[in-house]
Formats: sequence, C-alpha cells, structure tokens
Amino acid sequence: MKILILSRYSYLGSSSRYRIFQYLSYFRENGWEITLHSLLNDNYIHHLYRKDSLPFGDIIKSYFHRINLLLNKNKYDLIWLQQEAFPWVPSFIETFLLKSKTPIVVDHDDAFFHRYDLHKSASVRKILGDKIDKTMRISNLVIVGNSYLAERAAKNNCKNIRIIPTVIDIAKYDIKEKKNVSEEKFIVGWLGSPPNALYIKNIEESLEQFCNSYNGKLHLVGAGKTFLTKIPYENIEWKEETEVEEIKKFDVGIMPLIDSPWERGKCGFKLIQYMACGLPVIASPVGVNQELVTDGVNGFLAETSDDWLKYLKILKDNPDLRKEMGLNGRKLVEDKFTLQVNAPILEQILRETAFPS
Repeated sequence: MKILILSRYSYLGSSSRYRIFQYLSYFRENGWEITLHSLLNDNYIHHLYRKDSLPFGDIIKSYFHRINLLLNKNKYDLIWLQQEAFPWVPSFIETFLLKSKTPIVVDHDDAFFHRYDLHKSASVRKILGDKIDKTMRISNLVIVGNSYLAERAAKNNCKNIRIIPTVIDIAKYDIKEKKNVSEEKFIVGWLGSPPNALYIKNIEESLEQFCNSYNGKLHLVGAGKTFLTKIPYENIEWKEETEVEEIKKFDVGIMPLIDSPWERGKCGFKLIQYMACGLPVIASPVGVNQELVTDGVNGFLAETSDDWLKYLKILKDNPDLRKEMGLNGRKLVEDKFTLQVNAPILEQILRETAFPS
C-alpha cells in the first residue's frame, strides 16, 4: 500500500507534526509504504516565528519538487494532502495537478479558506476565494479537526466528511503533582506560537489585576518576543523535549480568543495539552472551545474581563476544585483525544478510501 503524503510544514510546524507526522510510525507498522513531502521547511518556520528572512529559494525548489511528485501520482494508492497543494496558486492549476484515478484525502485543522475568502485584497478574494472549496470538492474524503470545518466541507457538497480531532500521544503526558500555592506564586500558563500570542493582549487587564493582587504570575511558552509591560511573567522558549514539563508548572491553562471566523475554525489543541497534564482550564467561548470545556466541570468559559478575573480567583482559592477539574479534563482526553484512540480510526478510513469495497 503506497501513500503519498503532502504536508504543509516540516516536523517543526505544529499543525503538520500533530496532524501528520505523529501517525507515521503507526502507518508503517500497518504496512503502508510512505512517500512524504513537506512543502515548507524548517527555515520557513523560523521565518514565521523569529521573523528570519523568507527562504524564497527553498520554497521555489519545494514547489517544483511537489509538481514532479504529482505528475507521477498514479503510482500511489492514496494521496493524503494537508490543506492545499500550492498556497497562493490559482485553483485551476492545483486541480489539474491533483486530479487523477488515485483517491485524494484532504486534511484541515484550521480555517485556511478564510485566508483567501476574507483577505483584505479584493483581487485575492476574487481569484483565490473558493480555492480551498474546489480542492475539497475533488477529494474523495475530507478530514477536519472540528465541526466548523466540517460545515464548510458540507456546504461544498462533500459526501465523505470525517472529524478527526488534533490529538496527543498520551504516553508523553503525566498528571501534574498537586501543590499548595498559598505562599507560592499561582502560575497562569499559556502555550502556543508567536502569531497566536497576541490573544493574551485581549485579557491583559484581567491578568494584571489578578497577578498583582493575588500573588499570580504568567508563564508564556513559545510566545516569542516580549509584548506585555504590566504583568509579572516569564517568557519561556518552546522546546519539544521540555514542553510537558513546562505545562506541569502551570496551575491553570488558558486559551483566550477573539470571536471571528478564523478563530472559530481552531481545534483547541492547547486545551487538550493542558487537560492531559491534569490542569483546569479557562477559555474563551469560541468555536470548539465550547465543546472541549464543560463549564464548571473541567474548567470555565470566560466571556468578559470580569469572568476571567473571577475564574482565576476561584481556581486559586480552591485547590480541591483544581484537582477535580484537572482529573475530569484528563479523563476527557484519554477517552477522545489521544493518538492511541484515533490512529486506528484514521488508518482504517484512509484504507477504506484507498481500497473501497
């Protein structure tokens, strides 16, 4: 069984790492012969996160390499495509290169269609506005990370749509040991990438009041350059090998968002990571966050600045509640959001797509 996997990013890109790369060992163990091509390499990721120079030469070479792979696509039993084959290239070119007798699976974990159909440029909206939709329509299977993305696929009359959440390898996550924070700093934690760190600004006033009045401190993991001035915080470089240990230093994990189309398409992955470590969470009631967080059970949904401050105070003052919520969150992750649960499901639906009965 031969599969051509076309990921958007290299392993360093979190969406590709969790949507594609972490499944590869399982697929190989089950008899799949894998050809993998990542369109955007580590240098591109460094450009995104550190504002390094855009590696134009690498990108051009990678586009041509992908074209060559697709010109020989008929030797594969299945093509597994993450999002789109060629960003910023008109759909008729992509459709021409993708269409064949080889079944195509397209995978989405973000609302990438909004990068085109909601772009500030009218020309981009006109030329590329329906690009992602057309790729969905020619696919044999559309895999999405949440219901918002599934609704978009359904609007495009896609008949075969499956929701596979973005998940973690539960073997790498253990539960945070309980501590007494009466005298220690209460750690409010956020994990993510630099482009998403600006969501913290939306609750800066609440964090300032909490940290300065209630012995709190903010830990930012992976946020990149500092951007807060009135809050005591620690800016921590993200490293895969220390990621879980940094999460376990938190007393609560947070996920603030704004309520707009792009954010409604997010998969809430950081909430899953927090819960896997047995942490209570506080999140904005946007998109899939409302499905992951059962208010008062495994965390809180905070809509206003007053909500954020109130729930932070409640969790600080109630260690038993933090533990109970953390265990409820861990149970949810174990039941639905692990590699161990979802890898057999994903492998089976891809096998059925490659070899329909």
